[in-house]
Amino acid sequence: MEEIEKVSNKLRSQILIDALPYIQKYHDKIVVVKYGGNAMTNDALKEAVMSDIVLLTEVGIKVVLVHGGGPEINAMLKRVGIESRFVSGLRYTDKDTIDIVKMVLTGKVNKELVSALQLHGGKALGLCGCDGQMILAEKLQSDVDLGYVGEIKKVTTKPILDALNNGYVPIIATVGTSEDGQAYNINADTAAARIASCLRAENLILMTDIAGLLQDKDDDSTLIPTVNVSDVPYLKKAGIISGGMIPKIDCCVEAVRRGVKKTSIIDGRVPHSILIELLTNEGVGTQFM
Repeated sequence: MEEIEKVSNKLRSQILIDALPYIQKYHDKIVVVKYGGNAMTNDALKEAVMSDIVLLTEVGIKVVLVHGGGPEINAMLKRVGIESRFVSGLRYTDKDTIDIVKMVLTGKVNKELVSALQLHGGKALGLCGCDGQMILAEKLQSDVDLGYVGEIKKVTTKPILDALNNGYVPIIATVGTSEDGQAYNINADTAAARIASCLRAENLILMTDIAGLLQDKDDDSTLIPTVNVSDVPYLKKAGIISGGMIPKIDCCVEAVRRGVKKTSIIDGRVPHSILIELLTNEGVGTQFM
C-alpha cells in the first residue's frame, strides 16, 4: 500500500513539474474559452470545466468564458410552440425567437454558469453583449433573410477587462445590440473569436463534440494536431475541412490573423480537456497558428 502511495505521489509531483512551464507561460495572460456542445449539457463534464477554470484562475491565468445555449433555446422554443429553423447552420431568428434567445441565454444559461463556477470556489460575473454595448452588432447581410441574426461591428473590451482586473471570470452570453438598441443573436464561435482578438488573447479555445480536425472525418486516429492558417485554403479544397468545420475553422483563422497567438479546437467530451490543452506538451485537439 505504501509503495502504491509513493508511486502515486511521484506521479502527482511529476504532473505539477511538467505543468509549471505552461503555468508560467500563461501567467497573467488572457485565454478565451468558447463553451458549448456536450460539455455544456453533461453534468460530469460541466463539473470538470468549472473546476478547470477555477484552477487556471488560481494560478494567475485570466479566463474569459463565452457561451451559447442552442439546446436550451430549442427546448424553450418547443415549449412555447415555435419551430426551430436553421439556414446554413445559423438559427433563423424572428421577433418572437430573439425574445426567447435573450431570455434563455442571458437570464437562464448565463446565470446558471455563474452559479456553477462560484460553487466551485471561483468568482464569476455574468455579462451579455448588450451590457455597455460590449458587442455592437448590425443585421447580418446574407442571400437569405435570417431575421435578427447579427454580425459584429465592434467589441468594447472595457467591461471584460474591468471584470478580469478585479479577479472575476467574465461569462459572456452572445447577444449583441445595435446602436438603436435592437438585440441580435450572434454566433458564439464568431463572438468568441472577435472577443479574443480584441483582447489580444494568448489563446482561443473552441470546445466541440469532435476530436478536432481529422484527415478522415470518420476516424479519430487521423487527428491533425497542428495546422498553419496558410494551409487552410488547401485543406478546404482537398475536402478535409468541410461542412460544419468550415465556419469554426474560419473563426480560428480570423482570430490568429487579428493577433491571437494560438487557437485550438478541442474535444469537450474529454474530461479536463482545457487543462490538457493548456498545461501539457501534447495538448488535445487541433491548434491553429
